[in-house]
Amino acid sequence: MTKEDIMRRAIQLSIESVRKGGGPFGAVIAKNGEIIAEASNCVTIDCDPTAHAEVSCIRKAASKLGTFDLSGCEIYTSCEPCPMCFGAIYWAHLDKIYYANDRKDAGRIGFDDDFIYQEIALPAEERMKPSEILLRDEAIKAFQLWEEKEDKTEY
Repeated sequence: MTKEDIMRRAIQLSIESVRKGGGPFGAVIAKNGEIIAEASNCVTIDCDPTAHAEVSCIRKAASKLGTFDLSGCEIYTSCEPCPMCFGAIYWAHLDKIYYANDRKDAGRIGFDDDFIYQEIALPAEERMKPSEILLRDEAIKAFQLWEEKEDKTEY
């Protein structure tokens, strides 16, 4: 399949998602031109704020391939990934992101991903969502154990 064929599938998934009550987003993960996994946005359908097309697609691809490292694969999304999905794409080690609509297009229809991108860039004390460090001295023990663990699987 060509890149355009795969993107058309992601776009079709986004259209189908709207028709079945989901959000207007679709994603496909491919390797060497072959579709490995596909998903659409199911946030409202599944009552799961993390059920974005990209995250769901990554989960399916990782399960199908039996690995958390999706190096060698590319993701095609109907829209520029939100910050959560963008982070998941990096954690999954996908080689490349192709997207059709951008975050400004999403913003025009009420999906203000750009706001979160702006929030991330701010120092914690300037963000709209308050946060504070709590029990760091206790929590650091897990990090120390991880650091000392000789048989850990890096990711």
